[in-house]
Amino acid sequence: MNLEPGIYTGTLRHRRFEPTRHEFSYPVFMAFLNIDIIPETMRRSAISSYNRFNWASFHESDHFGDSNDSLRQRLRHDAALNGITLPRGPIYLLTNLRYFGYCFNPISLYYCYEPDSTSPPVVMAEVNSTFGESKNYWLGPHNAKPSRKALHFQCAKELHVSPFMAMPLEYQFVLTPPDEALMVHMNTLDAGHSFFDATLTLQRQPWTAASLTRTLLRFPFITAKVIAAIHWQALRLWWKGTPVHTHPARRSPATGEVPHP
Repeated sequence: MNLEPGIYTGTLRHRRFEPTRHEFSYPVFMAFLNIDIIPETMRRSAISSYNRFNWASFHESDHFGDSNDSLRQRLRHDAALNGITLPRGPIYLLTNLRYFGYCFNPISLYYCYEPDSTSPPVVMAEVNSTFGESKNYWLGPHNAKPSRKALHFQCAKELHVSPFMAMPLEYQFVLTPPDEALMVHMNTLDAGHSFFDATLTLQRQPWTAASLTRTLLRFPFITAKVIAAIHWQALRLWWKGTPVHTHPARRSPATGEVPHP
């Protein structure tokens, strides 16, 4: 597997089926990078940089672990902590960059391949919440589900990402390997029943100075737009009367209730 860096553009759709029906979609784009050549990739354009301010920039500190270590070192260490041997081949990252110094990544995906690329990749989903917390979900043979056309995984939800979702839930990931088209579908399950899903449907274009400029002119403040959309849709859900779940850290250990100030 030898994929060139690219830019994926398309749409993000969210659907909530219960207890309140709610749906929206909007156009997005994400960067697709080979983690071993990120500095070289970011130098292909005058408006992109590595670890310094620009219209678009990649900063090591925007991702998990010790930013003094390479992403490959961090992935190897985190995989070992989770009982997983990191594949030895190329690793590709689908993520948001910083734009004018601001970055928020609801999810970044690391596609980790063996050198021969004959087996499906191990995938790590780095999930971040608006509460400033993050959780890495490793997706591989240990939690794979049978699937003929896509990569299919299921794991427990371990991060409070939304006040409109309880904690004891399951995630179901359905992914296509990166190619000219890329799909990421994520179901949230309650007792095996899907009540919410999110779908990224993306098309690839090459990473060049010209394509990056065109994309940034179309989406000049994409990460600011993402965080604004999260809060706007949260307001709409609250207005519709969707039940709110308190962050676990604010609950009393004995009763599960929110302690009085």
